Amino acid sequence: MRLALYQPDIPQNAGGALRLAACLGLAVDIIEPCGFLWDDKKIRRAGMDYIELATLTRHSSWDAFCQAETTGQGRLVLVSTKGAVSHTAFAFRPDDILLMGRESCGVPDSLHDSIPDRVAVPQCPGTRSLNVVTAAAIVCAEALRQTALLPVFTPTA
Repeated sequence: MRLALYQPDIPQNAGGALRLAACLGLAVDIIEPCGFLWDDKKIRRAGMDYIELATLTRHSSWDAFCQAETTGQGRLVLVSTKGAVSHTAFAFRPDDILLMGRESCGVPDSLHDSIPDRVAVPQCPGTRSLNVVTAAAIVCAEALRQTALLPVFTPTA
């Protein structure tokens, strides 16, 4: 299972997503251009030392991402406030690529409409959206739980 970030706007969220992925054992795809300089220290601060633990692939564009070897190996599942089904009602697969849109505007309508598998995290009426890393954590945890890929719980002292 992989987590893909489409043109992330906020370095702290990219760092947080890398930390999330490292902790859950997910590979990460960053689809550029990003809304920040990649070497921004805010990424390192949010991701802490977990960034070195993350399996990261950067793609120069959407087309480059689509041409990558990893993309052809799994189903693309878009996490969107306009998703067609709740993430808890969706049947995830171990090779899914969970795609998160930009913090500012999601993914372009043409891309949104071209992805048949779209899920949403249920929210209370009157709310617009969750933080992208919060939504990613919720959906990734459910996808990993369903596919029995959630890391084994080991209690600490």
